[in-house]
Amino acid sequence: MKPISDINTPDMSAFWMPFTANQQFKAAPRILKSAQGMYYHSEDGRKILDGTAGLWCCNAGHGRREIAEAVSQQISHLDFAPTFQMGHPLPFELANQLVEIAPKGFGHVFYTNSGSEAVDTALKIALAWQRARGQGTRTRLIGRERGYHGVGFGGISVGGIPGNRKWFGSLLGGVDHLPHTLNIAKNAFTKGLPAEDLTLADELEKIVFLHDASNIAAVIVEPIAGSTGVIMPPQGYLKRLREICTKHGILLIFDEVITGFGRLGSPFAAQEFDVIPDMITCAKGLTNGAIPMGAVLVQDHIYDDMMAAGKGAIELFHGYTYSGHPVAAAAGLATLEIYRNENLLTRAADLAGYWEEAAHSLKGCKHVKDVRNYGLVAGIELESLPDAPGKRAYEVFVRCFEKGALIRVTGDIIALSPPLIIERSEIDDLFTLLQDALQAQD
Repeated sequence: MKPISDINTPDMSAFWMPFTANQQFKAAPRILKSAQGMYYHSEDGRKILDGTAGLWCCNAGHGRREIAEAVSQQISHLDFAPTFQMGHPLPFELANQLVEIAPKGFGHVFYTNSGSEAVDTALKIALAWQRARGQGTRTRLIGRERGYHGVGFGGISVGGIPGNRKWFGSLLGGVDHLPHTLNIAKNAFTKGLPAEDLTLADELEKIVFLHDASNIAAVIVEPIAGSTGVIMPPQGYLKRLREICTKHGILLIFDEVITGFGRLGSPFAAQEFDVIPDMITCAKGLTNGAIPMGAVLVQDHIYDDMMAAGKGAIELFHGYTYSGHPVAAAAGLATLEIYRNENLLTRAADLAGYWEEAAHSLKGCKHVKDVRNYGLVAGIELESLPDAPGKRAYEVFVRCFEKGALIRVTGDIIALSPPLIIERSEIDDLFTLLQDALQAQD
């Protein structure tokens, strides 16, 4: 077999690409061949500045030797071992290190293979926990409009992005949704979190009144909604959700697949906003994107109640063949060591001010109607063409790639989330390229 690096792009027809207009892409493909540090390298030999950390996941940048060596050593030492009624050392050690950086009270970790699976796992744990404590009528799940919680049936049911939902029938029953928190008319070009407005959080009380707390198991939200286009919570919003959930015996789940591992300036958004949920889902940055892996971080009281109800038998009838996979765990351990050694779990706080000013320098560019930012994440919303929503942002995406920068778009919103190793000069380069692409619009 020829070296992997020597394989050129073959006939592309067999690969059904995810979340991609396949015919459009294959007519004019954008192929990445390698990556190092802050840059991808395209098939035609150009350097592409990574403004998206791959897909919100490569927080420590690309080509990290430490992770590659850990994976290589592990796959030759123990390529696979089951974790059903068996064990091997690495997932236990990784769990120990994860609870060290998690908020206080999170003493347990359940492994999955992705953020989607982490969400479905958290929802199942919520239902099982309510039943274990004699609250079996609590089966209703509450998500939020425009929320993204992966692509499992549970995740798209509590999620609130219409395009992800409309193709797949009735999904899970017994799901309701909070309103989203975006108000451009009131909060356009806000730096950081919008001003306190608890009315949106108080909508949860209306949902509780409608369904009664005795029927509601859990509420799940992203602290900052990422995939829908970087939507911020108003100040105090998450705290009020916590208060209402506690009042009514409802579990609160933070989906931190995007905000986890330093994206906002703290290890998790729960610490950044000083709001402690009952469960945290994570993935992406857990292994720096090198090997698929996800996890649910669980508060002690949930685990302890489940153990007590199990009475020595299997406490949770749930899991995956690859839960705690040895190679993924090796990648996770190497990633956490990089985060510790380079202070990456808090570095976004140091760069946040510079990043904020760079992002808001785009105010006044053609068709820019809003800029939103926090930590090392930003959303730039464009005015949509009346007859072609999404077209403007897609054209900017293509121009940026041609000029040497990778951005992400959803609808007419540009989302930026660079590796946490980014330097100020690279922030300048990224926003200069983006500004040029915006100004080139018709």
